[in-house]
Amino acid sequence: MRVGRVGRVGQEGQEGQEGWRGRSGRVEGSQRTRSRHAAHGLACFCWQDGSVEYGNRIVDDLAMPQLRHHSLVAWQRADDLFIKVHKLTRDAFPAAERYELSSQLRRAAYSVPANIAEGFARRHRRQRLHFLNIAESSLAEVSYCVHAARRLGYVSESLYSELEGELNQVGAPLVGLIRSQRATIAIQHAGVVIALFVMLRLAL
Repeated sequence: MRVGRVGRVGQEGQEGQEGWRGRSGRVEGSQRTRSRHAAHGLACFCWQDGSVEYGNRIVDDLAMPQLRHHSLVAWQRADDLFIKVHKLTRDAFPAAERYELSSQLRRAAYSVPANIAEGFARRHRRQRLHFLNIAESSLAEVSYCVHAARRLGYVSESLYSELEGELNQVGAPLVGLIRSQRATIAIQHAGVVIALFVMLRLAL
C-alpha cells in the first residue's frame, strides 16, 4: 500500500454517462489527473498507473480489486430495494403467498441488481445492454407486484407510495445507463460505416 496527498478535486459528474464516471478533477499538489466517482460513500480516483484511491487511502488494484457495478448508483439503489422488498415479503405477507406473490416479487427484485452486476461484468457493450434491458424489465415486474400487493391489502397506501418512489429512483439512473450504452453502440457503428466508406473511396 502506498499513501499520497489528496488535494481539492473537481465536481462529480452527473448520473448517466456510463452511470459511474464523473468529470475529471485536477488535484492540487499532484502531477496527474484522475476521474472521480462515488463508491460506498467515499471519493474514488482512478490513477493512470492502475491504482485506485478511496478518500485519502490509495490501494493497488491487484491487492484490492473493485467490481465496477459497486460504483453504479442504479445498482446501489436496486440493491437497497431488493433488501427492503425481501424483508417486506418475509414479515408482512401472509404465509399463503410464500410460494406465490412473495416468491415472484423477491425474484423480480433480485433480478434487477443481479443483471446490472452481470451486465457490467461483460466486456462487450451489446451484451451489457442486453442485461441492462433485462434489469429494466424486472423493475417493471417489481412495480406490478407491489401494485398487486397493495390491492390485496398486503401493503398500506403509505408504504406503496414509498416503494413507488424508490422504484422511480432505481429506474432513473438505470435508464441513463441504457441510453448511454445505446448511444455508444450507435457511435461505434457510425465509425465503422465511415471507415468502410473511406476505404472504398481510397480503393477507387
